[in-house]
Amino acid sequence: MSDTSASTRAVSTTPATPRKAWRILTLGVAAQAAGTFLVSTPAFLLALWHSRDGMSLAQGGLLASAPTFGMVLTLVIWGAAADRFGERRVISSGLVLTALFALLAAFSSGYLWLGIALVLGGAAAASANAASGRVVVGWFPRHRRGLAMGIRQMSQPLGVAAAAIVVPPLATRFGVDVPLLLAAAVTGALAIACFVGIQNPPRTSSAVGSDRPVPISNPYVGNAFLARIHTLSVLLVVPQFTLSIFGLVWLTVELGWTATAAGAVIAASQFVGALGRIAVGALSDRLGSRVRPLRWVAVSGVAVMLALSAFAAVQWGAAAAVMFILATTVSVADNGLAFTSVAEAAGPAWSGKALGIQNTGQFVAASAVGPGVGALITLVGYPLALGLVAIAPLAAVFLVPARDRHVRVVSSRLAPRWWGPSVRWVLLRDRGRVGRARRTVPGEP
Repeated sequence: MSDTSASTRAVSTTPATPRKAWRILTLGVAAQAAGTFLVSTPAFLLALWHSRDGMSLAQGGLLASAPTFGMVLTLVIWGAAADRFGERRVISSGLVLTALFALLAAFSSGYLWLGIALVLGGAAAASANAASGRVVVGWFPRHRRGLAMGIRQMSQPLGVAAAAIVVPPLATRFGVDVPLLLAAAVTGALAIACFVGIQNPPRTSSAVGSDRPVPISNPYVGNAFLARIHTLSVLLVVPQFTLSIFGLVWLTVELGWTATAAGAVIAASQFVGALGRIAVGALSDRLGSRVRPLRWVAVSGVAVMLALSAFAAVQWGAAAAVMFILATTVSVADNGLAFTSVAEAAGPAWSGKALGIQNTGQFVAASAVGPGVGALITLVGYPLALGLVAIAPLAAVFLVPARDRHVRVVSSRLAPRWWGPSVRWVLLRDRGRVGRARRTVPGEP
């Protein structure tokens, strides 16, 4: 068989998805959703702190962003640990630490110690964010990754939705420590489940006939694709966290809704957003492209934030709630596309670190959204602030790459025999075509 025909076979082959992949995906979703519940809890305590304790929105936004700040500190570290030690250890150990720090937060006295405990809790919860995406890329073939990553990205809206439903009534009736105790119990139970049920994906980056990983060149060198995806993802996080942090306060304080009714709207927006992530991921599989729907999402983000600003100005309660749900759905739709694109462009040996960098950039922006947008709302009010937030997705539109890029490691069975036992193929594909093939030998860059 010629080299050309071998490469054609490699590209056209569509491997089946292992059954265990769906079980592992389910556990990964549950793990990240539980971590998100803890990270989101302070945002849903903000209305209580603001109305009962007189805390300013800027101060409350800072406390609500404490877990996110903790995630920023450790996402790349957890990603590198997943590359080195495997996803199973990283997710299960991270959840154990998350449970411990949630307990610490529940028994903290004073806002300072509460903030420190929340920072540590967010730092531990970042383990699932960094490693669960790597599990998806490792277990699912490319023609199913968009759908699988969309399902995986459900974890964040599901965690936020659970917090929106549970935290306000629990905190109002029993105190702010009870939601934190619940987060500790759930993350502790899932730590055991993930340790038992998650398996690390096959290490396809090993050389033919060898268990040693084959070095792969740095995907950030010589190409701006990953940098552009990281940057536009940071921009698209701004409307997402604006709505998740201040949505409950806006509905209750500005529109006069009860905490229960506002929580139901927040939960509905997160559930619809979760379904939207799956739909967009499946669409990207069908199109064979991640960046095309990513551009559509960025454009839609501008439109929905401007529309929400208009509805906020006239204070049409029901219409504003519907638009809030639509805006939230659009604001979270990009995450699965961006994560899949990053993992595919980075390749198996760099995906953990690249996804850690992706998460870090997003959560740096998210940490700034709380105090920054809180101060902006205090200065100019909700309608104008929501309109100004639309600038972020507008800037992201111009950063979306023109075409997809991904690295695919081809099965060792397809490597020509004359290449020997220590050589493999790495195909760099561009717009669905083989761009070039190169030999990679252990010890060479």
